[in-house]
Amino acid sequence: MTITTRFAPSPTGYLHVGGARTALFSWLYARKHGGKFILRIEDTDLERSTQESVDAILEGMAWLGLDYDEGPFYQTHHFDRYKEIIQQLLAQGDAYYCYCSKEELEQLRTDQMANKEKPRYNGKCRASGPLLQDSEPVIRFRNPTDGVVVIHDLVKGDITVANKELDDLIIARADGTPTYNLTVVVDDMDMKVTHVIRGDDHINNTPRQINILNALKVKLPDYAHLPMILGPDGARLSKRHGAVSVMQFRDEGYLPDALLNYLVRLGWSHGDQEIFSVDEMVEFFALNDVNVSASIFNMEKLLWLNHQYIMNGDPAHVARHLSWHMGQLGIDPSDGPDLIDVVKVQRERSKTLVEMAASSVYFYKEFDSYEEKAVKKNFTVGSDQVLARLRDELVVLTKWTAQEIHQVIVNLAEVLGLNMGKVAQPLRVAICGSGVSPAIDVTLALVGREKTLARIDRAINYIRSLN
Repeated sequence: MTITTRFAPSPTGYLHVGGARTALFSWLYARKHGGKFILRIEDTDLERSTQESVDAILEGMAWLGLDYDEGPFYQTHHFDRYKEIIQQLLAQGDAYYCYCSKEELEQLRTDQMANKEKPRYNGKCRASGPLLQDSEPVIRFRNPTDGVVVIHDLVKGDITVANKELDDLIIARADGTPTYNLTVVVDDMDMKVTHVIRGDDHINNTPRQINILNALKVKLPDYAHLPMILGPDGARLSKRHGAVSVMQFRDEGYLPDALLNYLVRLGWSHGDQEIFSVDEMVEFFALNDVNVSASIFNMEKLLWLNHQYIMNGDPAHVARHLSWHMGQLGIDPSDGPDLIDVVKVQRERSKTLVEMAASSVYFYKEFDSYEEKAVKKNFTVGSDQVLARLRDELVVLTKWTAQEIHQVIVNLAEVLGLNMGKVAQPLRVAICGSGVSPAIDVTLALVGREKTLARIDRAINYIRSLN
């Protein structure tokens, strides 16, 4: 048997981190067992589904690196198949036409709630026969009235639901379009899905879907319901807690590796290990290690993890993602030092790629002004003469390397009887526009000879204009 999992989002918005974790767990399970991972777009809600949302889902999956073996499949392309199954259920006596009006159903619900009963359809049309002419009834599934449904949940253990607690759900609307619980069952059956891994907000749907599958006489998939992701206040994670869209994390400077690592630990653990490569996730992942209780989303922990990936990840990989952020600032990374070298010198001080990009602009683009605080502290009387002496020494260097530049700065400080800060800091402000940068010798080496000399000249003129 080939293990087959699926991720089946509805295209009614962005790819949420909760959906991304479901996709990740489904992907990991398939990869671990040499199986198939399917992407299915559940777009039967024609009023709310949009192409923009489909694109957002596909973009999020691609950015995370969650490749799928089949799909994307669209439910709107399978309406004929759903109708075929609905007709089969009608023919078997496992479905029936319901002619109850909206007003009747609303009154039924009102009465039941007044009597402190669970609101549910009362089966009034269960005995209806063939379709009446000139009518547009809905079609309901004839749920068993006795016995129980047992969900052998791979995360939560066995869950037992009495059939009498389940009413006869609608499987086709009056306009003939199928409903969620019917389409999911048909797709999982046709796609031979062996493991349905999804959020535990679907637990109420599962016994209904199991009964439909039993009526169709097909083997049940295994189910695993993942606990909710909550915000720090214990409420369900939402926009008010900050970033929840996968691509918003990209925009805020997170690496996909860091987000995947954070999501895999959000409800799953392998000993005390915190940081996992994707290969390790695949190797160690097991559904029976998924926590039963809900998880709290902690932005500080994610930020810490992102910094670890920036510091310790492959600089070429980090540079590929940094390139996009540089582009957002209107910078072409080919117009300056190799971005990999920039990553190497900036990663210690950068928790996000947004921070790294913002602090790296001067490598590629002239800055408009000097930082006021840095000017006041470092462009003091006589600093123009220090910069002029530095320029004279730098211009004659035969090799423009960090080592050679470092020696020039050290030698000049000794000659002038100044500490290193009195030489290096005015130079840093001249080259970067602020008092913060990587080691000054490495910074100059990356900025390049021509830009360095031009910026020193600019700083000298600026200092002299102040006096």
